[in-house]
Amino acid sequence: MQLDQNAATGIFDPQRPVSLGKSLGILRRGLGDPTIRLSGSEAWLVFATPDGDASLRILKSTLNSPATFQAWGPGARWAVEFAPDLLGASDDWSAFDAPEFNGLLPQIVRHTRSLHRDVVLPRTNRIFEHLLGAVLEQRVTGIEANFAWRWLIRHKGRPAPGPVPEGLRIAPGAEQIATMNRWDWQAARVDQQRASALRQVAAAAGSLQWWAGRPIEEAKPSARKPGTLEAALLSLPGIGPWTVAETLQRSHGSADLVSVGDFHLAAFVGQALTGRRVDDAGMLELLAPFAPHRQRVVRLLQLSGERKQSFGPRYAPLDHRER
Repeated sequence: MQLDQNAATGIFDPQRPVSLGKSLGILRRGLGDPTIRLSGSEAWLVFATPDGDASLRILKSTLNSPATFQAWGPGARWAVEFAPDLLGASDDWSAFDAPEFNGLLPQIVRHTRSLHRDVVLPRTNRIFEHLLGAVLEQRVTGIEANFAWRWLIRHKGRPAPGPVPEGLRIAPGAEQIATMNRWDWQAARVDQQRASALRQVAAAAGSLQWWAGRPIEEAKPSARKPGTLEAALLSLPGIGPWTVAETLQRSHGSADLVSVGDFHLAAFVGQALTGRRVDDAGMLELLAPFAPHRQRVVRLLQLSGERKQSFGPRYAPLDHRER
C-alpha cells in the first residue's frame, strides 16, 4: 500500500474469477443509489469509516485479473485495507464446492453455480449504513424504500471526497439520523414506526461498531449473553430477523442468514426448488439441509433466471405526508 496524505492505493488478486456486478450488486439500493457506481470493470463506493469519510475506486479489467484500489479522504487507508473483503477475501466457497456437499444440492443450484463461479459474498465491515438501508425497506415497496434512501443521502448526507463521479454522496451517519425531525421523515416518505426504529439504531450505533471488523459469531465481553452481533441487533426495538439478515449479509458477508419475513423470498425459493410456493416455515425447511450455506443457495437461485409468478395487483406505495 502506498499513502499520500488523504489518498491510498492497493492491489489484490482474488486468485479466482470475481464479477464486480454480480458480487457488489447486493450493496446497491436501486439503480439511482448515490453511494455506488458499478460497471463491468470498475466500481465506485463512498462511505464512512472509523477514520472518516472515504471514496473507493476498484478497477478490475477481467474476471480473472487482480483488482487495483484507489481511495481518497480521511478514511482512505481503512478503505484500502478492507477492500479485499469486498471481493471475497473472507468468503470461502471450498466447503460448498466440495463433492460431498455439492452432491446434496438441487440441480438448479449446481447448474447455476457452474455458470456463476465468479460471484462472491462481499463483506463491507460497516454496520450502521446497512441497518439504515434495511430499516427503510421494512414493509414498503422497493420504490418507496429507494426514494427514502436517496432522499436521506441527498438531504442529510455529504459529498464524497476525491475525484469521484458526479452525484456520489455519503449516507448520513448516526448523528445526522438522530437529529432528524418529523417533517424530515415525512419528506423522505418514512412512517413514524420506521423513523422510531432508526432513532434506536442511531443511539446504539457506537456500541454496535465493536463487531464491525470481527467474526460474525464473536461474543462481545461486555454484552449480555450470548453477546453476538445478531443478538444485539435483535434487542433493538423495531429490529427483527429480516432486518438482521439483510444487514449481516452485507456487513459480514453472512453465508447462512436467510431473510425470513421477506414479501417475495419464501414463495420464490419454494417455486425454484419445488415448483410451488411456500411460506417462511416451508422455505426454512427446504433450506435446512444446506446450512451453513443457506444464503449461498439463495444467491444462486436469484442468479438462476427463475422468476416468481405474480398474481393480483401490485402493492401500492404509501403516502406518509399526513401521518
